[in-house]
Amino acid sequence: MNIIEVKNLSKEYKYNVKDEKRGFLYNLFNRKEKIVKAVDDISLSVKEGETIAFIGPNGAGKSTTIKMLTGILYPTKGSIKICGLTPIKDRNKLSFKIGTVFGQRSQLLPNLPLTESMEMFGVMYDMDKESIKKRIKELSDLFELNEFINQPVRKLSLGQRMRAEIATSLIHSPRIIFLDEPTIGLDVVSKKSLRDLLLKINKEEKVTIFLTSHDTEDIQSICERCVIINHGKIIIDTLTKKLIKDYVKNKNIIITPNVEFIKFPKLPNGMTYTKKTKSQIIVSVNTEKINTQKALQELIKMYDIDDINIDNESLENIIRSIYEEN
Repeated sequence: MNIIEVKNLSKEYKYNVKDEKRGFLYNLFNRKEKIVKAVDDISLSVKEGETIAFIGPNGAGKSTTIKMLTGILYPTKGSIKICGLTPIKDRNKLSFKIGTVFGQRSQLLPNLPLTESMEMFGVMYDMDKESIKKRIKELSDLFELNEFINQPVRKLSLGQRMRAEIATSLIHSPRIIFLDEPTIGLDVVSKKSLRDLLLKINKEEKVTIFLTSHDTEDIQSICERCVIINHGKIIIDTLTKKLIKDYVKNKNIIITPNVEFIKFPKLPNGMTYTKKTKSQIIVSVNTEKINTQKALQELIKMYDIDDINIDNESLENIIRSIYEEN
């Protein structure tokens, strides 16, 4: 079952262009209008329980699309169905079906204890006292909030606050959660903890996750599918694993010796040294020119090898190359 259905969605902005060579009065009475397409005829469907990354460079149309999906902006043309509802017409009903978290904007009240913020959101979603109490207990245990749930939100660390933000957005048991840069500014340990929690709520509560992030670890760890948008158009929509497989052009082969390396022979076409020391060699392999198996065979002929590791090109480099192509 599709929880999101988007068909031929576009959003245009109109603004007046000034003739810099002319004066104020000329520009006042001779207005020239320019149209910019922030989102340009995109179609997209998301199944219930899916984890999807919606990514693109700054200005690609990500935020505009999310604002239309959540009913904040009205589309110029096209149709949107979220949980069977139209965001603009059914915005109040839709708010009970979705949760939103924006990494740089807090929805919690800074001077109140976290528990009171959560209770307030429960009341906003027409939950009775017993349901609110039970749900706060469930989320506090799941997100490990108990140690600071009675502290004012302003006293929480960034990592604690982000866990609290996501927990609060789930107070009404939404079917889908929109996340915009949820790990921004977090340390490595906090990022890992938050990613694990998101995967847990997806698995245990079947919550659909719609994520935008510039952190490729978020994408690779959480999302099974990637939709890449650029200049308002969807340029790629594929499984994350397939994206990596299809676009990996370079692999790094890391080799350590039985005895110290002394000589570094010339490599075949498609292979280059990126590191050469007595204790380690790293060779970059262009898989379009030579396959990995052949590269390994060549290296085994050249060197007395104790250990070999192969690293794929990072997802960040893959996405960057896709942006540059478009």
